[in-house]
Amino acid sequence: MSDLLAGTGVLLAAVASAATILLPAGRMRSSAMLAALALFPALILGDQWHSHQIVDLRDHTSRLAALALLGVAAAVVLAYVFRRWPILLPLAIVAALPFRVPLHAGGDTANLLVPLYLVIAGGVLSAAFGEWQQRGGVDLGAGFFAGRRSSLAEGAVRKTGRRTQIDPPTLLRYVLAGFVLLYALQVLYSPDFSKGLQNVCFFFVPFSLVYGLLRGVSWDKKLLTSILWVVAIEAAVFVVVGSVEHFSRSLFWNDQVIRSNEFHTYFRVNSVFWDPNVYGRYLALVAVVAMSALLWARERKTLVLLTALVFVLWLGLFPTFSQSSFAALLAGLAVLAALKWSLRWTLAAVGAFVVLGVLVVLLTGGRASLDRINIDTSGRANLVSGGIHLFAQRPIYGYGSGSFPKAYREHVETHKAPVSVSHTEPITIAAEQGILGIAAYLALVLTALWTMAGGLRSSLLGRADSATGPAALSIGRAAVLATFGALIVHTMAYAGFFEDPITWFLLAAGASLAAADRPG
Repeated sequence: MSDLLAGTGVLLAAVASAATILLPAGRMRSSAMLAALALFPALILGDQWHSHQIVDLRDHTSRLAALALLGVAAAVVLAYVFRRWPILLPLAIVAALPFRVPLHAGGDTANLLVPLYLVIAGGVLSAAFGEWQQRGGVDLGAGFFAGRRSSLAEGAVRKTGRRTQIDPPTLLRYVLAGFVLLYALQVLYSPDFSKGLQNVCFFFVPFSLVYGLLRGVSWDKKLLTSILWVVAIEAAVFVVVGSVEHFSRSLFWNDQVIRSNEFHTYFRVNSVFWDPNVYGRYLALVAVVAMSALLWARERKTLVLLTALVFVLWLGLFPTFSQSSFAALLAGLAVLAALKWSLRWTLAAVGAFVVLGVLVVLLTGGRASLDRINIDTSGRANLVSGGIHLFAQRPIYGYGSGSFPKAYREHVETHKAPVSVSHTEPITIAAEQGILGIAAYLALVLTALWTMAGGLRSSLLGRADSATGPAALSIGRAAVLATFGALIVHTMAYAGFFEDPITWFLLAAGASLAAADRPG
């Protein structure tokens, strides 16, 4: 595939993704979703046409045809299921979030979110079929998706009487769509164009479809409870798998972690995940969700079940030895404490904890302790300093999307090439996208937090005695906000903000819940 054709395809896919995020439900949005769904696998195939994996599949055309037919059949079946039972779409998306399937071809292995991609394809086909069938430009589903619809025409600014107010959920859509377009534009001058294209096609485009599919969900206590059950059951199963690994002292996959365990006094587990840190992140996020429900639970049976779930999750989290996951869990719990009790005292406690941690590091080892940080963080301190060096070289527009590994090797003096990225999301964005990317990233994070937190504490306090839907929505918002906060903290030490579909689910759920939980 020529660079011009590939670049044009990337931009078209990004425009379709932005339209999916922005447009109200209707034929235009369905068309944009179908275009994005068709473009991202086509671009990947074109970019990787001569790679070992694709060449191996091309040499076995029957296997390639069988895989294609199987994927299409699965998507069609899922589309029928989602049309018949619309509540299953958000549940299927949540259930598929953690699963990556190792695909072996040409002697290489790629871990792809195949189950999620199939669910997305089924959801898009369901939406398109619904628009074609009803010919009225309505959301999917007979009633489940019809209740919460936002119009593009109303924009991000609403007029209330004589006052003009910014609507955070609508503004969030614009900011998110803007970041998608900016990232795609900055792929065009990246020294590692292929890596940038893959990031757009494997992450930004399909995850934009997730956002679009979840925008119209009508949230209620039944759906929120069902989601809690889904993540609780899956997390418990993952803990069982991790426990088997811990006691048997053997891992199912990832040779790098297996070799690492041979040289350490501790044994790290990864369950069904590729990386112990990703496994730890998932358990920490589910623990925050469980704690959100636990803090506002009233029934004794619910309290017992949620307490048992949190205990199981903690048992599973400990053998990951993921410091970033422990930090994420503490951050999520701090957000919940601020919502439940006092923001002032929570900030004071967090500040004291941070100061104490810094003093311990500085006083227990002095300069030697600082030199030790890079070793204790598996070289990540060097990656951060290297990322800052790259940013200083191109502070305005960066080296281009997906360029960090290649730019680091070419422009930073080091004896060891980076594994992937800086492991600190803002540093990666600064090096790849410069001030433009950092500004867009900060705008997105701040707008998301504003959307999720706006009026939440007063809503929780004002409706604390209610046992109806609005209280459930407020608790759901608290869970989304705390989980999003935990995720941000984790990406400060492990990156993977936009590459994690959980981020996009939280953005969509946070915006939808905020719009649904408005007073009156």
